[in-house]
Amino acid sequence: MDWVYLILAGCLEVIGVIGLNRVIKYKSIQSYFLLIGGFILSFSFLALAMKTLPMGLSYAVWTGIGTVGGTLVGMLVYGESKDWKRILFIGMIVAAVIGLKLTS
Repeated sequence: MDWVYLILAGCLEVIGVIGLNRVIKYKSIQSYFLLIGGFILSFSFLALAMKTLPMGLSYAVWTGIGTVGGTLVGMLVYGESKDWKRILFIGMIVAAVIGLKLTS
């Protein structure tokens, strides 16, 4: 269950980042709700996951999901660059997180 909490925490971090982007653009109550709710829930699930998983691994996976998810949302939803170098480095982040899991 700890891995489910950690993956959920990473996904909720992406929702918080989407809320941050919306607050900058629209400043609506829904945007603030996404921002605050996404990050509060993300930290809460991260804390639950860290009860059994090591801190370093948990933080690396959480930030990895947030970084990759935020970048993919930016590319697919907000029209950010889809340069091959960005995709290569996303793959490197995913490989690093998998490597950390395999060595833990």
